[in-house]
Amino acid sequence: MTSQKVIPARNWGQRAAAALLIALVALLLFMVGTSRHISWSAIPQYIFDETILDGIRLTILFTVLSMIISIIAGAILAMLRLSPNPILAGFASLYIWFFRGTPLLVQIIFWFNIQLFIPSIDVGAIHIDMNVIITAFVAALLALSLNEAAYMAEIMRGGLMAVDNGQNEAAKALGYTPTQAMLRIIFPQALRVIIPPIGNQTISMLKTTSLVSVVAAQDLLTRAQNIYARNFLIIELLIVASIWYLVMTTIASAIQFVIEQRLGKSTNQASGLLQSALRLMRAEGRNG
Repeated sequence: MTSQKVIPARNWGQRAAAALLIALVALLLFMVGTSRHISWSAIPQYIFDETILDGIRLTILFTVLSMIISIIAGAILAMLRLSPNPILAGFASLYIWFFRGTPLLVQIIFWFNIQLFIPSIDVGAIHIDMNVIITAFVAALLALSLNEAAYMAEIMRGGLMAVDNGQNEAAKALGYTPTQAMLRIIFPQALRVIIPPIGNQTISMLKTTSLVSVVAAQDLLTRAQNIYARNFLIIELLIVASIWYLVMTTIASAIQFVIEQRLGKSTNQASGLLQSALRLMRAEGRNG
């Protein structure tokens, strides 16, 4: 019996769409590259400009601090949301509803202008002017952190609920307290579900920090705006900022990939050890 070679059908529609897409992208690149209104020689001059580098440092600082604060606050809110106490669960639900339902840009402007209705804090002889406390940096950090905490809470709640309840029962059978079970068994396994969206939120935060330019918080975009306000190289400075945003998000994506790979291996090992210990205890119970 002779074997017949299977020839896949040619999809001419997909090939035509791919060719059209390549042609459109090439045309766009040609139009941008040959534009006389863009001073390409100015872009390398500002890539490593000290002002731009200062903006990059502040952007990274905003991202790191806001993610740390939001992860801690999100973990607390997730616990409150899962609490059997209706008041605690209701507070967490109300917080998440409010901060996810209002635009981040509005929240940034709100915190920056909070002194309009709370001009100062007076406790006895202590008088603190809100203008001294709520600077542009603090207002931006508060808005970014509190807004992101609402999303972190839902991410963590989903991760905790994704762990099979049998893991908690197995931890109790091994003599773990509820706190030990959460920290050593449940939470490490939930990380497999939590880490990818946290990584995505971190990458998104690198770009979201550009919104703080509305209050002149001196991030990367604000520094670029300050420069092109003087030399009118608007597109050139925006390209410089975009290049750096791409560099930062690419590095963050690579770090996320490495963490996910290592976390997956360690979590699988921990889960396997737990199951092995539980099976051993059951076997000893039957033998006894």
